[in-house]
Amino acid sequence: MRILVFIVFFCAGIMQTTGQNKNLYSFKAQTIDGQAFDFSKLKGKKVMIVNTASKCGLTPQYKNLQKLYKTYGGEKFAIIGFPANNFGKQEPGSNSEISEFCTANYGVSFQMMEKIDVKDENIHPLYMWLTKKTENGKFDAPVSWNFQKFLIDENGKLVGFASPREKPDSERLVKWIKTGQL
Repeated sequence: MRILVFIVFFCAGIMQTTGQNKNLYSFKAQTIDGQAFDFSKLKGKKVMIVNTASKCGLTPQYKNLQKLYKTYGGEKFAIIGFPANNFGKQEPGSNSEISEFCTANYGVSFQMMEKIDVKDENIHPLYMWLTKKTENGKFDAPVSWNFQKFLIDENGKLVGFASPREKPDSERLVKWIKTGQL
């Protein structure tokens, strides 16, 4: 009986911590121009991950994201944009069309990734980790709309998120970039 109890608790512990052992550096993706991107190259940086769309009422947040990146981006902070067509079909373009739109209209120079799904059955593995407590060990944060922001600390750990309506350069998010405090 003792052995059976031990096995049950041991297996439950493994199941509970499996997702929690992941961090941002566990993932890879493709850039918007088709290059492999290993998130481990972001070690030591705070990272803001944002799902984006070109035909959304919140699309002007690209301007705020670019301004934030120009001000704080570099050795200690990065922004990663993931175009997604999951909400109102507001990102219908191809990767090359999205890239052209971002550059021409907002001068985007932060890293943009290929278009992915951020919810439902085809959710990208990174977004599975970002949105499910069973994966990230912190909280459930399903993506509610375009321009939801996820915050990852210098050790690759998910530490928070911001609603789509919160501007990326809000006082709270700038404070996090500067101090690590939310």
